[in-house]
Amino acid sequence: MGKDSSVWENPNEFMPERFLDSKIDIHGRDFELLPFGAGRRMCPGLPLAYRSVHVVLASLLNGYDWKLPNGQDSKDLDMSERFGLTLHKAQPLQAIPIKSQK
Repeated sequence: MGKDSSVWENPNEFMPERFLDSKIDIHGRDFELLPFGAGRRMCPGLPLAYRSVHVVLASLLNGYDWKLPNGQDSKDLDMSERFGLTLHKAQPLQAIPIKSQK
């Protein structure tokens, strides 16, 4: 459903701005977006993730500069997916953290 073209415009493109003016609720009430599942099978870690993921991500982004291995360019990344219970990248993303000189 997350890549259904009848629900999303350009579903295969990374466009986080599509959620800016949206009334979609991540708590499992809107079936267009179910990052943590829905109903009784919802992830029990949702409250912890909701409170901590922003801080952890901001710390990583602020504390390090990032580069791709072997001089790769972002256009060279393989964004294909491997089907399973959840979608995984066919080729895992590798990023090298470099201590920031700030």
